[in-house]
Amino acid sequence: MSHAPLRLTALKPVHWLLLAVVALAMFLPGFAGIPPFDRDESRYAQASHQMLESGDFVDIRYQDEARHKKPVGIYWLQSASVSLLTGGAEHGPIWMYRIPSLLGAVAAVLLTAWTAARLFGATAGLLAGLALASTVVLGVEARMAKTDAVLLATILLAQGVLARVWLDRDKPIAPSLGLTLLFWLGLGLGILVKGPIILMVTGGTILALWGMERRAGWLKRLRPATGLPLLLAVVLPWLIAIGIATKGEFFTYAIGHEFLGKAGTGQEGHGAPPGYFLATFWLSFWPWPLLALLSVPWIWRNRADDAVRFCLAWIIPSWLVFEIVTTKLPHYTLPVFPAIAALMAAAALHRFSRSEVRKPWLLALAGLLFMVVTLAFAGAIAGFPWQLTQSVSPLALLAGAVILATGSLVLGLEAGREPNRLLAAGLGGAFATYLLVHGLVLPGLSPLWLSPQVQAAVQANRTCPGTVLAAAGYTEPSMVFLVGTRTRLGNGAMVAEHLAADPACALGLVTTGPEEELFQRTLAGAGLADKGLVAVRLVELSGFNYSRGKPATLHLYRLGPAAP
Repeated sequence: MSHAPLRLTALKPVHWLLLAVVALAMFLPGFAGIPPFDRDESRYAQASHQMLESGDFVDIRYQDEARHKKPVGIYWLQSASVSLLTGGAEHGPIWMYRIPSLLGAVAAVLLTAWTAARLFGATAGLLAGLALASTVVLGVEARMAKTDAVLLATILLAQGVLARVWLDRDKPIAPSLGLTLLFWLGLGLGILVKGPIILMVTGGTILALWGMERRAGWLKRLRPATGLPLLLAVVLPWLIAIGIATKGEFFTYAIGHEFLGKAGTGQEGHGAPPGYFLATFWLSFWPWPLLALLSVPWIWRNRADDAVRFCLAWIIPSWLVFEIVTTKLPHYTLPVFPAIAALMAAAALHRFSRSEVRKPWLLALAGLLFMVVTLAFAGAIAGFPWQLTQSVSPLALLAGAVILATGSLVLGLEAGREPNRLLAAGLGGAFATYLLVHGLVLPGLSPLWLSPQVQAAVQANRTCPGTVLAAAGYTEPSMVFLVGTRTRLGNGAMVAEHLAADPACALGLVTTGPEEELFQRTLAGAGLADKGLVAVRLVELSGFNYSRGKPATLHLYRLGPAAP
């Protein structure tokens, strides 16, 4: 028996509350329990911490290095979050730095519903928001002290207004000034968070719409004469300040190396060929990629519809740019996921409310791809603890079973035309998956979290209030964030020299192997034995350095008196 999906005439306060509650349920497991991730999250958090330490809210620094990769927006938000939650203290736990990402992700869910409701109706808006909230990629970004969740919210603010103006372009009454100023505010905030990415998405949408109709007069309804000054008021003060502070070096690095450099080379080992995002979409958009692929026939039939055209103009240009750019990471296509969710919701409503003839081959192909990815996802989660510790994790096995069951239910309920149960299965399965994976499995994998081990060892063996750690071999940003800005990073010789320079207080950390051998040779040549001092090994730490993809054993040293 088939059941038509519930139809809404308008989104009411209870629906907005539902969206926020579902989003928080998806995002909060593990939010505070997962230690700082390497490397990007920890670099962002450390740079924000240093703003509070130094009182310099213009220049962005990671230890003594200039961090001129992104504009200042996310650092201001993280610094403000920590300052408000700690009452002005300079440091706070990593979850405080993640608050802007959490709020940005929740705002993105609400703005997706707002935009999709204007495009395809209230029911589609609610479904699109719920679908986006439960995707793997947004759940990851909501838990990361990075730019992408906040950027998505700013993009949706601009794109939501643009959609409204596009759909109403031939109506006699222009949109209100307040609405159009939201477009320019969104652009300004997006630039301040991640530079020109928002201009690429919104500009690509506008160019694609112009290419479809060959007219651009409707853009006057955005009131650029009023809105552009607002955009400049948002971005120019800091751009001028950072330009003066760095003598223009920020723009040289941020644009020349960071932005344009990613287009031509795979930075930090993240290069991939075109087609990468089509492949990773099946996991990034889980548990809904099956429904997205099944939406293609409906999208093709309705490609002349204004709302469909807007979504296609939103998706295609940006997706092509992301595929062409050499540097690739799975979250790069997140800015177009709301449009995919909106199209998917509209197509699903049509598919389930009408007894249309399906294409069995499409369901079979989509189902096969979906289950292959689901099985791989389940296997990876269930098997990762064994790879890491050579021990079975019952929670990881349960998480793998939940992932597999969720995929099977989604496929079976889609084939059986059960939309309401399908939605419940997808949302419930996603929540259970994230509760287990983020809330229980990942925080419990102690070998994965070497930096918290280092932090605990340093605190237990600190002999002076101003003790500084020097480290060689293991130099991850999460360690700097947890142990302190003054942490010194270098090779084994530097660690030895650090201990020799402050025998009473200094601590040294080296990885076993070449760095420890260099450390010992340098100490032997420093004449410390003549002073009655030797290197005392305090702790041995072991785990898996996932940034380098290999196990690591660390030894913590201080200088002490030689045994008589």
